[in-house]
Amino acid sequence: MKILLVEDDAALAQGLAGSLRDAGLLVEVAGEGRTADFLVSTERYDAVVLDLGLPDGNGTQWLAGWRERGIDLPVLILTARERWSDKAAGFSAGADDYVTKPFETAEILFRLRALVRRSHGHAHPVITVGDIALDTHAGHVTRSGMPVSLTAQEFRLLSHLIHAAPRIVSRTELSEHVYDGDQEPDSNVIDVQVSRLRRKLGAQAIETIRGQGYRMNGHGEPS
Repeated sequence: MKILLVEDDAALAQGLAGSLRDAGLLVEVAGEGRTADFLVSTERYDAVVLDLGLPDGNGTQWLAGWRERGIDLPVLILTARERWSDKAAGFSAGADDYVTKPFETAEILFRLRALVRRSHGHAHPVITVGDIALDTHAGHVTRSGMPVSLTAQEFRLLSHLIHAAPRIVSRTELSEHVYDGDQEPDSNVIDVQVSRLRRKLGAQAIETIRGQGYRMNGHGEPS
């Protein structure tokens, strides 16, 4: 899961970004609205955490501009403002959820996972494809009810494929959403990790679609 954190408080941004990375998320940080505006226009993210009190304009103004341009990625507003009028303005601008400072990092993580899951059409925290189940809250994977031990990188790769199922996911998309920007893998690295997942989940669990990428093989829609 690739997240853009838009927060001008450097200490808060560093702490929250670090905690989210420890939980297995990829996080990029922007301290200004104009920087965030450039990034959401040129990069692909699974969600945005957006502070309202930015040095170059209210976060709702930037958000409203994104929605007008058709940028529909999930946005979680993060702010110290508790008045209902401020919350209403955020939702009216196109926010999907709202958290007030101070907050627990675990709450941010749960809300982000729920937003991303729902953006892919999954209401339940456990997503199943065939006999494979991903618990998005607990971060666990099972096959036919039995737990599967995965590395952090394998879990991120599988999670992205499961959220996207039954869509085909290109190597480029996997590179952008699963791997850190300074550790962008070549296609061989992705192939190797997919092979490792197949050994743990079954040879037919992940299909290779020649010239296009990978797709979870659940013999039907995920649930």
